[in-house]
Amino acid sequence: MSATPVDLVETTSRKPRKVVERRSAPRARGRVPLNVVLALLMVYFLIPFWWLIVNSSKSAAGLFGGGSSLWFADEINYIPNLIDLFTYSGGIYGRWLANSALYAIVGGVGATVLAVLAGYGFAKYTFSGRRLSFAILLGAVMVPTTALVIPTFVLFAQVGWTNTIWSVIFPTLLNPFGVYLMSVYARDAVPDELLDAARIDGAGEFRSFWVVALPLLRPAIVTVLLLSFVASWNNYFLPLVMLSDNRLFPVTVGIGLWNSTAATYGAAGGQSLWSIIVLGSLVSVIPLIIAFLALQKYWRGGLAIGSLK
Repeated sequence: MSATPVDLVETTSRKPRKVVERRSAPRARGRVPLNVVLALLMVYFLIPFWWLIVNSSKSAAGLFGGGSSLWFADEINYIPNLIDLFTYSGGIYGRWLANSALYAIVGGVGATVLAVLAGYGFAKYTFSGRRLSFAILLGAVMVPTTALVIPTFVLFAQVGWTNTIWSVIFPTLLNPFGVYLMSVYARDAVPDELLDAARIDGAGEFRSFWVVALPLLRPAIVTVLLLSFVASWNNYFLPLVMLSDNRLFPVTVGIGLWNSTAATYGAAGGQSLWSIIVLGSLVSVIPLIIAFLALQKYWRGGLAIGSLK
């Protein structure tokens, strides 16, 4: 008996399914070691954060009481430790947090704006000295920022800008890696045909950049903004060298000052600093977590797929 069309369809539909099942089985088994490594790395990076959460709930006696440092004590002291943190030394910790927010927001936004403009210019315009300028930019990426702190201090000392907020903000506006990242991303994410079409329609260079290119650059912009914000927030050596007034300190330098005091004297005014140092470190991380959670959705920016025919 000859095969019917239905039998032929069923036969042809079964073969690819078996092939897919045979191919997917080795792939699934091959992912197991990778998943195990990723799980171990996740635990490795989360342990310090878990240590902060646990020990921020302990009093100074609980920190050195001999119990487990990775589990809570019988008495939870989050509220008393928070009160001590924000009232110690006239509430200077709140001022340090505000200073860090100022430095990170102004420096991060400013660095992102400059990186977007410079990166777009490198990617979409041809000008004399472009290759040399880009080579210098790549060289600047390789230079550690800490190596530039002392020359920057000498320069700012000559113009009288040391011990001011500008001595911390202005150096963070220059982000060579952000410029490089924007240039690489803009070269592929913004097709030249879209810009040519906008120019044919009568749009100027600024309007083409604002209307056509900027929406396509959104994932890279958010990436540079987060990197700049985190780098400014975690900046330690630059404000340590530039600032001498503790009211201008960011939270990183302030906690470092408390740590030095606690290590030297153990207690200040009868109150141990260790418990509020641990809690202050935890509180200083929370703004970074909030910034990441608030901006991660903007990574889902649309690409230029399908925009050209």
